Amino acid sequence: MARHLITSALPYINGIKHLGNMVGSMLPADVYSRYLRQRGHDVLYICATDEHGTPAELAAKEQGIPVADFCAQAHDAQKAVYDGFALAFDYFGRSSSPQNVEITQHFARKLHENGFIEERAIRQVYSPADGRFLPDRYVEGTCPHCGYDKARGDQCENCTRVLDPTDLINPRSAISGSTDLEVRETKHLFLLQSKLQNEVKEWVSRHDGVWPHLASSIAHKWLTEGLHDRAITRDLDWGVPVPADTWPELAAEGKVFYVWFDAPIEYIGATKEWSDQDPENRDWKSWWYEADDTVRYTEFMAKDNVPFHTVMFPATELGIREPWKKVDFVKAFNWLTYYGGKFSTSQKRGVFTDQALEILPADYWRYFLIANAPESDDSSFTWEHFTATVNKDLADTLGNFVNRVLSFSKKRFGEEVPAGGEPGEAETKLGEQIAELLAEYESQMEALQFRKAAAALRALWSAGNSYLEEKAPWLEIKTDKDGAALTLRTAMNLIHLYAVVSEPFIPASSAAMRQAFTLTADTATWITADEARSLTAVPVGTPFTVPPVLFAKLTDEDLETYKERFGGEAN
Repeated sequence: MARHLITSALPYINGIKHLGNMVGSMLPADVYSRYLRQRGHDVLYICATDEHGTPAELAAKEQGIPVADFCAQAHDAQKAVYDGFALAFDYFGRSSSPQNVEITQHFARKLHENGFIEERAIRQVYSPADGRFLPDRYVEGTCPHCGYDKARGDQCENCTRVLDPTDLINPRSAISGSTDLEVRETKHLFLLQSKLQNEVKEWVSRHDGVWPHLASSIAHKWLTEGLHDRAITRDLDWGVPVPADTWPELAAEGKVFYVWFDAPIEYIGATKEWSDQDPENRDWKSWWYEADDTVRYTEFMAKDNVPFHTVMFPATELGIREPWKKVDFVKAFNWLTYYGGKFSTSQKRGVFTDQALEILPADYWRYFLIANAPESDDSSFTWEHFTATVNKDLADTLGNFVNRVLSFSKKRFGEEVPAGGEPGEAETKLGEQIAELLAEYESQMEALQFRKAAAALRALWSAGNSYLEEKAPWLEIKTDKDGAALTLRTAMNLIHLYAVVSEPFIPASSAAMRQAFTLTADTATWITADEARSLTAVPVGTPFTVPPVLFAKLTDEDLETYKERFGGEAN
């Protein structure tokens, strides 16, 4: 059985991320990781904060603290939010780690040895007011392609086109705001992607029909336009230093590697960080080196990150001529919008993850976001849709089922699972239906089709309600007490099944459902088809308690409160 390596796009260090960032990478990676673990696979889920580059320096400057201190504080703040969302990383590292410095410099040396890095003199934007060359993100202006007036010198946030600072219209310094900019000559290292074009194209083509259309189409679009040689160093104070043993002159000038050169390498660096915590029992290299036959590697990311992961980083890995693991499956997402407008970290538009947890527990958000994941196209977050989904799926379909089954059984039969009669035609029919729906759920999870998986999970919950309505134990008990007991016992077994299979989506609520039953040896990690048909995991006589309400219904007053705080439309 192959081991599963899973990574999600590294969140930038500058600020708490919004819901669009969460659903576009980290949350689906967590759901998939949890599912695979439950099915018995060996899983390693790795992520980290992306700490180098201009955003970190600018944010630290704004706060008036050293950039290293800013990154340490911001890393801890982000990790606290991800813990609040119950993201079960095996390790959440930092791209500023010594391990990433070591591996990034190794990659650079190998690329140089193999003729894929060359030093070039270029003309770069210089700001006399700031007394320094301005790296790409230090230059802002109007995008020449879409007219967005807050585009950065490396990429337009609005249309996602990759830019050079000299492409911008009316450029200005992001540090001082000065428009008195000059273009001067300086030296930088270039990754010769043009020499790797054919190799990358052949590698990408091997995944045609395997990767989702979104990932493949973006990769091929970049390859069709042609890979260009790109500078991979910058004039910054914070980053992975250019190694002095290979480029002494540039090292003396304080050059560092461009954040998009070292950030993907941090997937490997973070794995080494994880391994170095327990070197006797963890082997980081077995996940990454000569691992093509033993590891299946899946990456999760939003569409703006796809070019870097399907073209640029593979070019780096191909160019070093060493057997490092390359991605097998790229799960790319479109954007979650806020009332049709873009979520934006820089413009504070939309709901941010720390704010979300202030309002409601993580399971509300986890379920809604995955059930509405922007897979085939962009999807829009609205408070109306959110409250309707919570009320219908979580409160009414699942929560109400759990509460009324356990409350009614406690009231009429006491605090142990009742015996009742033998299963009949209704129970046989239910078991077959549950087995069939469980197979559909498994199939969609295996295919990484999250919206369809959520629909299958919702159908499992609905099947329990349909059974309950059909049997109506509140009426049945008046004429057939054993029949009512059978109905409730069957429904309790459904609750246990829901607790197990819902865990990837709603881990806290699943734990509460499972803990409602005092089972001495409840070691189930998944439910087999035969177990789904028989529904006997919770034996007669098992003590149980009625848990607190799993999901509170959201009121019209709640809806108005949310809209008033965050705005009921894109702004």
